[in-house]
Amino acid sequence: MSISTEMNDEIAIKFDVNEKNPSTKEILKEKGQREVFCGLTGIVWLHRKIQDAFFLVVGSRTCAHLIQSAAGVMIFAEPRFATAIIDDKDLAGLADANEELDRVVSQLLSRRPDIKLLFLVGSCPSEVIKLDLSNAAERLCKKYLPKVKVLNYSGSGIETTFTQGEDACLKSLVPEMPKTFPHSPKRLLVVGTLGDIIEDQFSRLFKKIGIEDFDFFPPRISSKLPKIGSNTVFILAQPFLAETAIELEKAGAKHIASMFPFGVQGSYDWFLSAANEFEISEEKVKTELQPYMDRAKHAVNKSAKFLKGKSVFFFPDSQLEIPLARFLNGELGMKLLEVGTPYIHRKHVEKELSKIPASTQISEGQNVESQIDRCLENNPDLIVCGLGLANPFESKGFTTKWSIELVFSPIHGFDQAGDLAELFSRPFDRKEKIQELNPQPELVGGV
Repeated sequence: MSISTEMNDEIAIKFDVNEKNPSTKEILKEKGQREVFCGLTGIVWLHRKIQDAFFLVVGSRTCAHLIQSAAGVMIFAEPRFATAIIDDKDLAGLADANEELDRVVSQLLSRRPDIKLLFLVGSCPSEVIKLDLSNAAERLCKKYLPKVKVLNYSGSGIETTFTQGEDACLKSLVPEMPKTFPHSPKRLLVVGTLGDIIEDQFSRLFKKIGIEDFDFFPPRISSKLPKIGSNTVFILAQPFLAETAIELEKAGAKHIASMFPFGVQGSYDWFLSAANEFEISEEKVKTELQPYMDRAKHAVNKSAKFLKGKSVFFFPDSQLEIPLARFLNGELGMKLLEVGTPYIHRKHVEKELSKIPASTQISEGQNVESQIDRCLENNPDLIVCGLGLANPFESKGFTTKWSIELVFSPIHGFDQAGDLAELFSRPFDRKEKIQELNPQPELVGGV
């Protein structure tokens, strides 16, 4: 699903990247047509994480096809998401949309008694007909509590882009988190959806470096929401959780500034930043993490020999672009031409920006036509972009990487650093094999 606006302008702004290092980095702010998935896509990984939650999209058949295609759901599967289809009679006002929604929810809960948390997820169609899902969630919550908790958030393409769906979802959960007692011990909260295997790895490493009191948000079971209060410190595992971070701070929690756990450098800084908050020495952290760092460096170096010196151009998609660019440049030796991202939350990515060369063009937002022109002019070795742009670029002879795969794949932490590097080297291997089969392919089409 693409999102379009009518405005077409570009504004360059400058700010200090690091107060200790007064270098400035020019940010190109763009507004215009964008090519990006809507926030509904976040359901694909959220429903796997919160195991007793159900995501009911109030939308159209297009919404249903989008999520089913992205999730690869088979016809006989029993996923924990569905779409309440807004059809012609709803749009024409021939049926009461709230009554219809109540009926669908009743059918759903009678069929699926295992549901403990139900999200009503807004979409473009529900926004257009002004269906108040906030009031609907409150009404249904009163009806089904304490058996089922009903919340709502928006995944509408009018309001959200690709990964903002998770941000909106987690933001809606923060008010439900139980409060800590005033003098409770300090506790670490890791914020952002992670695969279970990565969560288990991180748990072991936290204990190794001396952090015993920690929780993950979101939890695997909705009834086990972590407590929050003035004794809570939180560290982001994902760079796109700006609204969630604001809500956590309103609840009294303190944000820990850090790089993100992508690659060796980012993962080490992430754990060290958390350890500093608990007054654990860097010597202790480095001693415990060194074996994992050495193994990760060895895995990353396997791809570095193929990627070193190659140039890369990022189109905005997931908000992972800045930390990933830092990883490609700092650990794989790639040359950054442009790093585009939908939004820049400076507070959260300041450490990452300080590691990116000043010569790199950073862009926020998108005017897709202008960015395509800049990309063609730069002639990069690798283009990281969305599905809608990848095939046209491939037809021009460029090598591309689908940015969506970087969200759906487990890429956090030391043990995944080698896999992350391989995700970027694989397109070159694929292209080489294709050229071996067809040395002079005929290039057709255009961007």
